[in-house]
Amino acid sequence: MKTLLSSLLVCLGLWTPVAAEQFSQGREISEMPDVLSFKDRVAPINDMVTDRLDNLLPQLMREADLDMWLVVNREYGEDRLFYTLVPQPTFAARRTTILVFAKQEDGSIERFSVSRYPIGELYPTVWEGGTLQDQWQRLAEVVAERDPQRIGINISKDWALADGLSIGLHQQLVKYLPKKYEQRLVSAENLVVRWLETRSDKELNVYPQAVTIARRVIAEAFSNKVITPGATTTDDVAWYIRERFEELQLRPWFQPYVNIQRQGDDTKKDDVYMGKSDRVILPGDVLHTDVGICYLNLCTDTQEMGYVLKLGETDVPQGLKNALAIGNRWQDILTSNFKTGLTGNEILANTIKDSKAANILSSTYTHPLGFVGHASGPTIGMWDNQGPTPVQGDWPLYANTAYAIEGNIKTQVPEWDNQWVQIKLEQGAVFDGKEVWYLAGRQTTWHVIR
Repeated sequence: MKTLLSSLLVCLGLWTPVAAEQFSQGREISEMPDVLSFKDRVAPINDMVTDRLDNLLPQLMREADLDMWLVVNREYGEDRLFYTLVPQPTFAARRTTILVFAKQEDGSIERFSVSRYPIGELYPTVWEGGTLQDQWQRLAEVVAERDPQRIGINISKDWALADGLSIGLHQQLVKYLPKKYEQRLVSAENLVVRWLETRSDKELNVYPQAVTIARRVIAEAFSNKVITPGATTTDDVAWYIRERFEELQLRPWFQPYVNIQRQGDDTKKDDVYMGKSDRVILPGDVLHTDVGICYLNLCTDTQEMGYVLKLGETDVPQGLKNALAIGNRWQDILTSNFKTGLTGNEILANTIKDSKAANILSSTYTHPLGFVGHASGPTIGMWDNQGPTPVQGDWPLYANTAYAIEGNIKTQVPEWDNQWVQIKLEQGAVFDGKEVWYLAGRQTTWHVIR
């Protein structure tokens, strides 16, 4: 009967099955890639940090029109940005640690620490030690010796990761700086956002591995290796994911969760969120998970979908295949609107317009990825705001920036008596200035549990 209904809808032009094969960059992750030990991660991380400081920072300081940048930290109250600037292993700032970046005449950046201790070979110290007052006075001398016109400090009303200078340290800074240099202090937020959002070539070499690991753990979780229909719960699967990351010595930046959409659920077209947790997984269920890890200092954010075959089924129902294809089509619409210089709000508006033209009921809430999961850069919609986002949504799109291509579509499934189903997708990708490339491919076929 359902097959006849599907055929009738196709004939009437109300339902068009779309083959997943037409979507580019689809990839199933069949094997777990190599995961470096904590010890073996140190060298590549430090290589990437050094490369960024040598080659990226001079360019970004020119863009921000800064002659000097001060990153001031106290032990265990560090500026969050501090850990993106220092080599491993660095467990904390020591006492008060002041990093100084000074632009030189040839455009290169002199970097050093005004602190009791150097930080590896990257930051030699220019202070011989003494009291805390001596340290601040030495910083004032360093500034006066270089006579910068614009001194960036990490204060920002709008960007959390650019607001790492505490009020106490700011008070000390202005207390000891000569008056004329106090007046040259400016927010470094443009530099900070660009530093955090820009991915170097070396980082892009390893980023696909991080995303591949996350996607492979999802593939394991959404398989009969983990799930016994009728016995396994959503919490069991979520805990498998957590414990698997622990085995791999990987740090999640949020704890994974799993939810179920089931035929017979009272779902409505206007529901913001479809799916319930705390359920035993049964044949015929649609599964969804959201997973985020950090590896080699780079964070991932991934959402994928699975289906549990019913007795007698050998494949996912065509209506659900079509639903996933609509999700892939929404992804293509979104990424086709990535144009250098467009703001996040403009990309969102264009995506909504194009999705409506394609009769796709979608919600877009894409965000940058990088040193943290919800990174700095252009916000392209939010789950609770499909209109303009002030400030973050007004930030323009730059080349060599990474994103979680995140959102959902809602559609009716003929085999489920036209019940509304939500396909929630999220895949890590990089924009190279012209095109969007998925770092480890994207889901274009269902995970299947038999």
